[in-house]
Amino acid sequence: MKTLTTVLRTCVVVLALAGAPAAFSAESSQFSEAERRVFTDKHLAGLKDATTIEYSYQKSGSLEAVADDKIVVMIGVAKQSGGRSVKVEYLSGQRRFELPDVQDAESNPVILFFLERDVREMNRLTGGAARYYQKRIRMALAQSAQSKPVKIKVGSREVAATEVRLAPYRDDPARPRYEKFADKIYVLTFSPEVPGGVVELRSELVTRDGGESRIVIAESVRFVRSW
Repeated sequence: MKTLTTVLRTCVVVLALAGAPAAFSAESSQFSEAERRVFTDKHLAGLKDATTIEYSYQKSGSLEAVADDKIVVMIGVAKQSGGRSVKVEYLSGQRRFELPDVQDAESNPVILFFLERDVREMNRLTGGAARYYQKRIRMALAQSAQSKPVKIKVGSREVAATEVRLAPYRDDPARPRYEKFADKIYVLTFSPEVPGGVVELRSELVTRDGGESRIVIAESVRFVRSW
């Protein structure tokens, strides 16, 4: 049975990503820094009306074919509530991934798209339930994710950012069920100096054979431009 804390955290995450009013603002103050960066920061604040943001998508590694694509996030006019309507075109062709448009967003929905698609890919690759992987990511953000300030290059300039790093499956007692993917990590980088707040969202699985590292699969979503 889910604990009350788990239920509240889940509700706040859903509401924050959807841009709904902060009905659980008292509970959200108990969030970890990683949770706040990912789920409740107002990434869209300060954007001009009708802003479009483009991200690149890259997939590499030995497991499957490499891929290059793009993501377009179309952000509407600011409402009195502070939220925006947002439409996301996430990848193209057979890779295209769709979720309902967000009607009152304050956080950047590209984060939700990235994480939701990732757990569905984990489901495809391992046969494990997507909801299970969702739970592991939520737990890691709440309990073990590491956040640190970094400098990162965006175009021709260097910006101050926050990097959130998590390994949600590494200490899972059930990891033998999906051992080949249990060391997968996520690195999420945010900066208020970048329109939409998201610099890069990355997942990566690396194996080490002796002294050599080999990328099994890596996927990244990275800010390109806005207009």
